[in-house]
Amino acid sequence: MADINAENSGQRAALTSAGSHAEPEAAGDAVPPALVSFMELFYFAYRNFTSDPDAILERYGFGRAHHRVLHFVHRNPGLKVAELLEILKITKQSLARVLKELREKGFITQRPGPDDLRERRLYLTPKGVRLTDKLTELQVRRIAGALREAGSQADEVTRRFLLAMIEPQERDQVASLVRWSGTEITEP
Repeated sequence: MADINAENSGQRAALTSAGSHAEPEAAGDAVPPALVSFMELFYFAYRNFTSDPDAILERYGFGRAHHRVLHFVHRNPGLKVAELLEILKITKQSLARVLKELREKGFITQRPGPDDLRERRLYLTPKGVRLTDKLTELQVRRIAGALREAGSQADEVTRRFLLAMIEPQERDQVASLVRWSGTEITEP
């Protein structure tokens, strides 16, 4: 087994050259440790951000893909399936499986479009709204607490940081989906 903690990239290259998968060229010491720390904090923050909803979703046999569908349909009632595919950047096959499970368990409905009956429009059922509201409440509470703890300017700095993490060509689309509701953060 290869030592992933090899001291230098030459050792890492030698260790992987015998394997069937070549390792991408390592940045090595060029990667600032502070940025690696930010990356790790991002992983841990995301883990905690999703942990409470994950526990609830698990009771229904759902996962994070179900959560994302519920969230965006709740925020955009009547969303077209094609629009949801574009938002989530997943395959039709993946979305079809998730939608089927959500429909069969009574969390989402699908209706034809008002002008084009071939369109499939998505809506949450009252049961879907209740679940989504509970999941949102948990995550909003965590975000509100973190922003409060981070200080008075944290909300705007965080908003700019997160938007900057998104690919430049996607920022306008994402900004149009996200509804900014002022800068005051309150806990539900």
